[in-house]
Amino acid sequence: MCTVIIARNPDNDWPLLLAGNRDEMAGRPWKGPDYHWPLAPGVLGGLDELADGSWLAMNDHAVVAIVLNRMGTLGPAAGKRSRGELPIEALDHADAVSAAEALGQLEPGAYRPFNLVIADNRDAFWLRGDGGAIHVTPIPEGVSMLTAGELNDPSDPRIAAFLPKFRQAPRPDPAAGEWSAWQKLLATRVPDGVRDREAGLTFQLESGFGTRSSALIALPSMQHAGIDPVFLFAAGPPDVTGFSPVLL
Repeated sequence: MCTVIIARNPDNDWPLLLAGNRDEMAGRPWKGPDYHWPLAPGVLGGLDELADGSWLAMNDHAVVAIVLNRMGTLGPAAGKRSRGELPIEALDHADAVSAAEALGQLEPGAYRPFNLVIADNRDAFWLRGDGGAIHVTPIPEGVSMLTAGELNDPSDPRIAAFLPKFRQAPRPDPAAGEWSAWQKLLATRVPDGVRDREAGLTFQLESGFGTRSSALIALPSMQHAGIDPVFLFAAGPPDVTGFSPVLL
């Protein structure tokens, strides 16, 4: 179960902050963020080597897309396209509005159920594909959280436990490289073998499923067009792996 935190503050110098832990089976091969796709030369993201897609990517227009599985839908399914195609498809657009509109028109039955976040420094959307339809919902201002269910769902134990903590934590300062409060929360580890989802955001199960990487992204405002986005990546569980800048 991947986790994404979205902080939207339109009047801030950094109106969009994103943080996410990627959870996946240990044996599924992947590569860290790079320009992996010759047919999408402006897309920078992590590569799922099995399906040639991505779980998190950003394009040269500073649009970000992150895909998550819905509950009980881990892994591929016969006759279905890879959900990792969705971020690449979204990033064929120059802004979040047009990307969300276009992906909302895709054939929903072509994919296993998914959650998809599409955002830029002005707008952000949650797309929920349930197999029968793709629902497009604007993400509100403030701090939101998404896992394998609904956005900000208080019945989700992980959201109930950690969304208040992110909302109460000091806001990161990307210009100063200060993300420590968010990093600490992302690195909260569930004791090995424990299945309580509210116990932490980093974990490893005996099945081989666990936290594989973590990312932090900040997008500058339109008034700071000369400033590059910030993209930090931890190529392993964030409680034992440091974050390093991704070259844009």
